[in-house]
Amino acid sequence: MKLKYLVSAMAVMMLSSGTAVAKSTDLATFHADMDSCQSCHTKPIKVSDSETHENAQCKSCHGDYAELANDKLQFDPHASHLGDINCTSCHKGHEAPKFYCNECHSFDQKDMPFSDAKKKQPWDTGWDQDKIQKAIAAGPRESTGVLVVGAGSAGFNASLTAKKAGADVILVEKAPFSGGNSMISAGGINAVGTKQQKDHGVDDSVEWFIEDAMKGGRQHNDKKLVTILAEKSADGVEWLESLGANLDDLKRSGGARVDRTHRPHGGKSSGPEIIDTLRAATKAQGIDTRLNSRVVKLVVNDDNTVVGAVVHGKHSGYYMIGAKSVVLATGGYGMNKEMIAYYRPTMKDMTSSNNITATGDGVLLAKEIGASMTDIDWVQAHPTVGKDSRILISETVRGVGAVMVNKDGNRFISELTTRDKASDAILKQPDQFAWLIFDNQLYAKAKMVRGYDHLNMLYKGDTIEKLAEKTGMKAADLAKTVSDYNGYVATGKDTAFGRGDMPLNMTQSPYYAVKVAPGIHHTMGGVAVNTTASVLDLQSKPIVGLFAAGEVTGGLHGYNRLGGNAIADTVVFGRIAGENAAKYALDNK
Repeated sequence: MKLKYLVSAMAVMMLSSGTAVAKSTDLATFHADMDSCQSCHTKPIKVSDSETHENAQCKSCHGDYAELANDKLQFDPHASHLGDINCTSCHKGHEAPKFYCNECHSFDQKDMPFSDAKKKQPWDTGWDQDKIQKAIAAGPRESTGVLVVGAGSAGFNASLTAKKAGADVILVEKAPFSGGNSMISAGGINAVGTKQQKDHGVDDSVEWFIEDAMKGGRQHNDKKLVTILAEKSADGVEWLESLGANLDDLKRSGGARVDRTHRPHGGKSSGPEIIDTLRAATKAQGIDTRLNSRVVKLVVNDDNTVVGAVVHGKHSGYYMIGAKSVVLATGGYGMNKEMIAYYRPTMKDMTSSNNITATGDGVLLAKEIGASMTDIDWVQAHPTVGKDSRILISETVRGVGAVMVNKDGNRFISELTTRDKASDAILKQPDQFAWLIFDNQLYAKAKMVRGYDHLNMLYKGDTIEKLAEKTGMKAADLAKTVSDYNGYVATGKDTAFGRGDMPLNMTQSPYYAVKVAPGIHHTMGGVAVNTTASVLDLQSKPIVGLFAAGEVTGGLHGYNRLGGNAIADTVVFGRIAGENAAKYALDNK
């Protein structure tokens, strides 16, 4: 029978009984005093980098996340958008716990069990070059056909595709849980020619998709890559649906001429839906997935062919995995302040909406063995990051009807323009911020908006005047803005700023506002790849055995990425990388 209670509840019980257990300051001592080390570990003790056994032990006693969920809490970490991640992502055995949610949010952690335990240096601080060289000299501890680096959407899709093609696959991820930036994606996946577009009566074409992406990227995109993205986008949606993802809904993202962004029904965020689906599929396929496992060096032979990588495991230390081919799916560098300051110094003080895993590891690894870079200095600022937080206010909110105004309550640009233009326009406004305003119709329609409310990010007023009072906007200006906008909706023509899609008016109380400002969101540049997802060297020739997909690559998005094209990139080119990595591995057994 499972003991369905939290560690904090156990501590209360022990306190009431007066036993010594309650004096434990860390989780490991608590369990050892209550039982033994075998409460958590095998005997003899051998901890995998993913801490799989330990996490299974947590759930065997305390129940899974569904059982631990508590809707009476103001914020419930066991029911978050990160999904059913490792318990040890937050609860540490021999050190102070780390409330992972606080990497993006700011929640009170004082009631977290054993928060007074000792803090330890992170296990992966620095890359020990001496240990790296010793691992290479020792040779591969194990070998595989395809080694995939990074367990976000691109990495999962590459792994699943390579496995389906018949290759042995190992997937490694440096974080204590998978997902990467894809997990916090909100908008959706762009695709053309899907069943959803047909069902919604949307007239679209591959040519329009290409034209929109090229225009958004200021014609600096690699058109061959954009063409592949457009042509294979519908297959990408169908692939995700075949794995169990729900992508029934459609909306329009900035820079698109029609509705082509596919997302879950009910206004849910797309990232958790897609990542949860990919996690489950990877587990079902038996793919060897290792968390807390950071690749610190790509290993090449004398002719610069990639033959594996050195991994730094949390518990296993430094070791080499031999591989016929390697896929880099490590994401961008939006959370690496040094790289931002070097490549885009004007953004060095800007906040970022990225997961803390987005530190540019793949770029550094590839550069070290002579890979070429494309558009490496182009960084996208998302126009609507929470002004007082790192929480991204999804483009979906504007896509389904929100209106953007300045501090006085006046519109200043079409809400569906491209991200670069919207960001530039906000930075030209007084105090360099804006408000997104909407009414109860949108609040009821978009589930993610209710999530922002749960995080206390929304201002609310029963009338437009009350909303103006709470936000500091000028009541007369805001009232005129709303009245004018409702008129545009009624006539179907925005004569002020040319917004092409206005699905909702603002007539239903209460009214809401969220304060936003530009924040680093996507790094368009990265390692150069060709149409087979092969990484290119400085002479634009493929580095044999090395492939890449997703935000670690450059060329696809040009100078500005359109909303919805990032997830499409991870799916389409993740599958291409996995397919070609598997083919190379199988052809060179």
